[in-house]
Amino acid sequence: MTTEPTSLGRPLSARRRLTDRLALTAMYAAVGVSLIPLALIAYFLIVRGLGAMSWDFLTSSQPFSYVQRGGGALNALVGTSYMVGLASVLAVPLGIAAAIYLNEYGSGRFAAVVRFFADVMTGVPSVFVGLFIYTLLIVPTPLGFSAIAGGLALALIMLPIIIRSTEEILRLVPPSLRDASAALGATRAHTTMKVVLPAARRGITTGVMLAVARAAGETAPLIMTALGSVQLAFGWTIPISALPLFIYDGARNPFAAGQERAFAAAAELVAIVLVFTVAARWIASRHDRELGR
Repeated sequence: MTTEPTSLGRPLSARRRLTDRLALTAMYAAVGVSLIPLALIAYFLIVRGLGAMSWDFLTSSQPFSYVQRGGGALNALVGTSYMVGLASVLAVPLGIAAAIYLNEYGSGRFAAVVRFFADVMTGVPSVFVGLFIYTLLIVPTPLGFSAIAGGLALALIMLPIIIRSTEEILRLVPPSLRDASAALGATRAHTTMKVVLPAARRGITTGVMLAVARAAGETAPLIMTALGSVQLAFGWTIPISALPLFIYDGARNPFAAGQERAFAAAAELVAIVLVFTVAARWIASRHDRELGR
């Protein structure tokens, strides 16, 4: 059963009812139009990506020739694991430590500067991060294109995301927990480590997983730092592939075999990012329930 829109208990005029329906129709149309690109992306990933997916694709490396069919993206998956793993090792502890300082200790000008630069870095295009690492490490040092350079670039992308998300989560911890800990004679450091962080652990995990998902999909910084490789590489100081680089290389060549592998790798990357995102949302919902929201 539906009811007519009312205003202060009085039925709306015909003109206002028409305006209300037109506005509602326009909103539904806007939502539908915005879903069209997502539907097309999902369609191509399902039809062309999953169609080219196979066990051989997951367990073999890219062939040396783009014309050659078969092969897979194992080299890219290993490279992504290397660089995202290194970035996580660097960015997660630094980001959480910085967020703890900003929320629990920092209240002066230095904290404001750190918070400002974290906000700025969040909006900096990733290509500039790659250019920064290229200028700082690759050109003047013998390191060259390598997994280390790519991992450092991804760490710089992850760091501000972790800082800001962790700081916001720490703010949600009830002040009563801190007060109760202080009343029992605990120091601020002990309260932070034993009370605040355990209470915020799920929210912090959510922010970290979203940062990892963001880093796993970056392409531009890796072009200028890791360069890419068609071989399966297990080194930190040599050029190495990644799923975004694999997709980029396959999509920009005119051969059908390379494009098929690119679509399959895109489906694989989307699945990985989707898993991290869904897991982060699930953890966040459990964290909200624990805080009584």
